[in-house]
Amino acid sequence: MEWWQALILGLVEGITEYLPVSSTGHLLVVERMLGFGGSEAAHAYAIVIQAGAIMAVLGLYRQRVAGMVSGLVGNNSAGAHLARMVVLAFLPAATLGFFADDVVEDALFGPWPIVVAWAAGGLFLLILAPKLHKRPGQSLENLAWTGALWIGVIQCCALWPGVSRSLATILGGIAVGLSLPAAVEFSFLLGLVTLGAASVYKAVSSGAAMVTVYDIDVMVIGFGTAWISAAVAVRWMVRWLNERGFALFGWWRLVAASVVGGLLLFGKL
Repeated sequence: MEWWQALILGLVEGITEYLPVSSTGHLLVVERMLGFGGSEAAHAYAIVIQAGAIMAVLGLYRQRVAGMVSGLVGNNSAGAHLARMVVLAFLPAATLGFFADDVVEDALFGPWPIVVAWAAGGLFLLILAPKLHKRPGQSLENLAWTGALWIGVIQCCALWPGVSRSLATILGGIAVGLSLPAAVEFSFLLGLVTLGAASVYKAVSSGAAMVTVYDIDVMVIGFGTAWISAAVAVRWMVRWLNERGFALFGWWRLVAASVVGGLLLFGKL
């Protein structure tokens, strides 16, 4: 991998990780375009550079995270409640991913499943977008354990590349009664745990293959670029959703599905 390829992958990861468009889908397609997709090392690299996006959210939501950590040691009851809800929401996808990781990769980590998921999610968003914008709802402090568990169950859909973990968890949060800002924030916090666990798991299981294939400099470039671009993308996304809603992301998904589907049909990808 050349430095400029690592830069591109870092940008794609950082920009798309927390947007409801599927970072995994984008990364798999871009890897294929760059000519090194499909390998164990490439899959590991794509997941491990998520750590850069995780660091971006840790920085932007450091006060909320600090409150959760404080709650875990008994100094913040609201933080303790939120930490419990995040852990509870994490468990369904963690359990399913642990037992079905190889099956999911073999069956769904290809361009056509991504195109299908992009298109379906895009249509879903465009239909629902007018109903979701500025919809009233509860704050994070009022999230019940049943709601957190349902968000976690819905997050399992994002094991299909192209669905988008962010999209699934935001819509899941709204479905259980959270306001849009609260659903977005919970999605980000849940992402810290989910993506962090995935990054550690891949680093342990496939790290040796990744280090053998890729130099340390390209890993640093991917990590750093993902960190910076994710920080910018998250700030922009929160502002955009609060002001204009989901329609843009629905169109984004449909355009991506059309372009990639066309390239596949004509044998260009």
